[in-house]
This record gives sequence, structure tokens and C-alpha cells, in this order.
Amino acid sequence: MPEVRLNQITGDWVIIATERAKRPEEFKHVREHSAFPEHSPSCPFCTGNEAMTPAETFRLTDDEGRWTVRVVPNKFSALTPEGVIVKRRDDLRECLSGVGLHEVIIESPMHNTTTALLPLNRIGDILVAYRHRQIAFYDDERVEHVIIFKNHGEDAGTSLEHPHSQIVGTPVFPGQVMNRLNEAIRNYYYVNFGDCLYCTYMKGEKDDGLRVVSENEHFLAFVPYAALSPFHVWIYPKRHNACYGHITDDEIPALAVILKEILLRLYVGLGNPDYNYVIRSLSPGGADAKYFHWYLAIVPRLTKAAGFELGTGMYINTSLPEESAEFLRNVPIGAL
Repeated sequence: MPEVRLNQITGDWVIIATERAKRPEEFKHVREHSAFPEHSPSCPFCTGNEAMTPAETFRLTDDEGRWTVRVVPNKFSALTPEGVIVKRRDDLRECLSGVGLHEVIIESPMHNTTTALLPLNRIGDILVAYRHRQIAFYDDERVEHVIIFKNHGEDAGTSLEHPHSQIVGTPVFPGQVMNRLNEAIRNYYYVNFGDCLYCTYMKGEKDDGLRVVSENEHFLAFVPYAALSPFHVWIYPKRHNACYGHITDDEIPALAVILKEILLRLYVGLGNPDYNYVIRSLSPGGADAKYFHWYLAIVPRLTKAAGFELGTGMYINTSLPEESAEFLRNVPIGAL
């Protein structure tokens, strides 16, 4: 019989469609992948083509002085970095000028790789760049919220195959983020006991163990009990902290290990599926908030939302979270 599970973090009800559920291996995509070259003369993110991008705002280099990660303004920014915010309101019509920040994190000089296949120290460089740019964005008083995200593959919304991720600073606090904050603040655990919902939730998943995919000293990766979609994975820091920008130098290598492991398990086990990941975080000024806990969510694009989801806001998950986690745990990936 199907189950309707409540995702305590998002506030969403999810139908776990046991009658329609696929076996985990049935989600593996058998598809043709284009053979990309290591370097593309027309790619603005490749080594030697640095003049094709706006002036970089941040870079990291290896011991020989070659860049490993570059950060540049997005040439096709969703928001403009120039100007001041002007608000206008006419009855129920309200708007403000589209001022904000939008940058691209170029994750590797190599055109034909992906994050799952990068060395651990290079993934660590990406995470350091995220930390630096998030803090820098919040230094701009026009920015209300910063989102860090990666689109991998056409179904996830990417337009360039060179490995990259993005960071956007918006002049408003997004409604979805506000809703999740409200869920955390209203939650029974916080209201009655002063405990962080996320810490409580993570402890429950760790103690249960059925949906845990990986764990190390600083992080826990698991498929949520009420995962919104197949193979949806959350990576939680064990230390309570509401802002990604306050991640420590000791935590970054541990996050690199668990992020690479999860992406590699998806790459091998599901045939390099398209996916998005996003870091959900408050600002440095909100880092000490007791009710919120930053985390990284990975969402493989294995199914598509349709009329039911659009009309109800509910999700139908055709993969049992417990089976998804077990499948990922058993994917052979060798040494990282």
C-alpha cells in the first residue's frame, strides 16, 4: 500500500508510491554521452581562453601556479550588479529593481571531466571558493540572500558542459527559503524544547540507519525518510551551524570526501544522471541561529513533475528511500 510521508524539513507531504515503485537499478540511464575533448577552443571556461570571460573575482592555483578554480561574473547574469535598489508599489503590484550578484565557479581547467571524477583536493578548492564568495556576497548591503548551486546535465538546466557551478545574491529573501525557516521555527522540537529541528532529524536518521548512505567525522549523508524524489540525498554537517560560510578548514576536506563519494555513487550506479545540488544556508550574520542548520541537497533528475505536483504542491516518489539508500551504499566505487 502507498504511504503518504511528511517531510519535516520542507513541510511537504510526499506520496511514496509503493505500487508504482521501480527497483533502484531501473533508474539507471543508458544513454549516449558525447566524447568531449580535454580542451575546447570555443569554451570560455577552458585554460587559455580566460580572456573570453569577465575579469575574475577569485582564483586558486596549484603548486606550479596554474589555476585550479576560477570565479567570474556571469556574462548572462539574472541580475545586474550595478545600481541601487528602488522599490515600487501600486496597490497589489509590487516590484524592485533587479540589482544583485551572479557569478560562475569554474571547477576545473579540464573541459571533459565532472565533479564526481575530480581529485579530492580539487573538490576542496571548489568548496573553499564557495565559502569565500558567499561571505563576499553578503558584504554587499544590497544582497538579502545568497544561493550556491550546481546544474549538471541538460535536464538539470545546464547550457555549458564544462564543469561549473553558480552563486547568486538576490535583493529579496526567497519565499521557499522563508517557508522552510518558518517550518523550523514553528516546529514542535524548537518551540517546546529549544532543539534544532535539523539536529534532531539528523540524529534520528543516524540512529535508524536505514537511509544513511555515508558518514565521516564531520558529515552525514542520507536519503530523507520523505524524500521528494528518487535518490534525493542530503548532506548534513554534524556541528550545528546555520551558515555555510562558517565552515572550518577541518570540515572542508571532510565535506569534499563525502560529496565526491555521493556524486561518484550516483555516477557509477545510475549512469551519470543529470542532477542539481544546492547549499541551503543563512547569512554569516545568522550563523548562530539555533533553529536553522545549513546543508547540501543533491537532486538527481530522474523523473519529471507533472500536473499532480503542479496542482497540489505534493510530490510522488516512485523510489523507496530505504531501497535507494541501500542501493547507493552498495555501489562499488573503489578508493576515492
